[in-house]
Amino acid sequence: MEDYLSPVVSGETLQGLSSLGLAHVGDAVYELLVRTWLCVHGKATGHGLHQAAITFVSAEAQAVGAERIRPLLTEQESAVFRRGRNAHPRTVPAHASRAQYGGATALETLFGWLYLTGQRTRVNELFRVIMEEET
Repeated sequence: MEDYLSPVVSGETLQGLSSLGLAHVGDAVYELLVRTWLCVHGKATGHGLHQAAITFVSAEAQAVGAERIRPLLTEQESAVFRRGRNAHPRTVPAHASRAQYGGATALETLFGWLYLTGQRTRVNELFRVIMEEET
């Protein structure tokens, strides 16, 4: 691969990635989207920016966002979402339930998959729904 900033990964390579691998990438994608959204909307600055970002990227908040977009997912996206929700991470944070963490992992897996397949428009559409933005 030559472009790690805007990758488009083949289906065969994606099939070889674990759900948690996709979630790892999706976690970074989602956090970048949240940080960008906060800066663009002037929601916080400095230390407040970090605290605000934590609020949006927590497992609890991501689980709420996952439920918000779930009815909008295509069949293929739903399959990826389920794959992430059914992943078995070694630990679950103390501040989140297993169900919340499963929802958060599902969301991150989906965002990782969409990013790696080059579906930037779809990433933005779903993120806007999570953040309850009008188009």
